[in-house]
Amino acid sequence: MPVRKFNPITPGTRNRVANTFAEVTTDRPEKSLLAKLSKSGGRNSEGHRTVRNRGGGHKRRYRIIDFKRLKDNIPARVKSIEYDPNRTAFIALLVYADGEKSYIVAPNGLTVGDTVVSGSGIAPDLGNTMPIGEMPLGTKIHNIETRPGKGGVLVRSAGAGAELTGKDGKYVIIKLPSSETRQILAVCRATVGEVSNKDHGLEVVGKAGRSRWLGRRPRVRGVAMNPVDHPMGGGEGRASGGHPRSRTGIMSKGQKTRNRKKYSNDMIVTRRKTKQK
Repeated sequence: MPVRKFNPITPGTRNRVANTFAEVTTDRPEKSLLAKLSKSGGRNSEGHRTVRNRGGGHKRRYRIIDFKRLKDNIPARVKSIEYDPNRTAFIALLVYADGEKSYIVAPNGLTVGDTVVSGSGIAPDLGNTMPIGEMPLGTKIHNIETRPGKGGVLVRSAGAGAELTGKDGKYVIIKLPSSETRQILAVCRATVGEVSNKDHGLEVVGKAGRSRWLGRRPRVRGVAMNPVDHPMGGGEGRASGGHPRSRTGIMSKGQKTRNRKKYSNDMIVTRRKTKQK
């Protein structure tokens, strides 16, 4: 089990459940693939706070991830599996046969010494990137492109995996983790396998200080505010505050927020299933 529960020797460890990082093989990132990462603290270019409850946090450096995998038919060996502070999944350091190095989102089950390759006409093995139309039905995939050459934008978080369920002419049908089914061009690429660190959702922060390390500031509930500060504020005692909504009045339970004119609406075959009350 890649997570462990702490003994309650301090208040902060009483409910803490943390990752064991058993899959991670090194704590030293590749220097040539690091970049500067600045923080905004929730402020826009004018210095105005546009997002609340953001700020602080530990200093980070960005790991340059190759979401396109365009080095076709050149095998790459997995040198290490590493922790990335900027995403929930682990990342894998690849060393290509020509000496070039790159990071990819690590699939679940990929280990040091494995060989992966990208391109057309290759085997649909774990970690390989290829056009979705060349994969057999039922293949679990991640890091999916929506436009050819754009790079993977769908299914990149820890433990996520989509399934190839059908083929229809120049399109393939993908079932996403949200249960939504959509069409994608068959020439778009994806990586075989599910994303690593699938037990990320079992982690429990355990104390407020760890949230501050992650750059999250304290959040005040709307029902605890005054009417002048929030639509759900005010009332005597623990009043419910009316219908749940944001500070600006946007309904937060059930109201549709997707743009009806969004360009990709035509590609959705079936919408995601909503929770039954």
